[in-house]
Amino acid sequence: MDKKWLPLTVVLGVAGAAVVTATFWPDDEKKAPLPQTLCHGALSRQTAELIDDGKGGEISAEEWESKGKGSDYAVFKACSVQRVDRDSDYPRDIFKLIIADERHDPGSRKDSVPLGAGFKGWALPEEAKAWLPAGCAARMGSTAQYLTVTFIGPSKKDEEQKKDSADRDTAIRNSSAIVREAATNLARLAGCGGT
Repeated sequence: MDKKWLPLTVVLGVAGAAVVTATFWPDDEKKAPLPQTLCHGALSRQTAELIDDGKGGEISAEEWESKGKGSDYAVFKACSVQRVDRDSDYPRDIFKLIIADERHDPGSRKDSVPLGAGFKGWALPEEAKAWLPAGCAARMGSTAQYLTVTFIGPSKKDEEQKKDSADRDTAIRNSSAIVREAATNLARLAGCGGT
């Protein structure tokens, strides 16, 4: 090889090695895409974000499930939806979602509002419950008559809720939206009909 081309060959070789190295060592800034569903597939990320404590942070979920014995729940799945600040490694719990079978009709709560057409259940600002369609409990491995999904949110003192009825209405709309979506998605995943 002619000596005048040698420096160019070395430069091109080094540049090629840098490109290969870059493909093997991806940039730290790239992150895996966030999951679009949370809580055992019951909630979309967008709906889960309806509940916010005003402190911001990325939303995530911690999910768990267990099967009881005897008189315990045959179906019990739970999920804690959390937010994590950029400045902290510790997540804060925002709300919980519980999917469980029930032997008796749990009824409604005082001052609650119905979930609306097509859904059996009720909602309050800090709690809401929806019944899944008949047959869902059996499809999910339970002999119980009912299968419910319950939202348990941040509670405020009764006096605070009464002071601002607009906040109360928004909180009820959000808790309703969460259990309605969760009931719909769980019924679809279990193949036990629409609500």
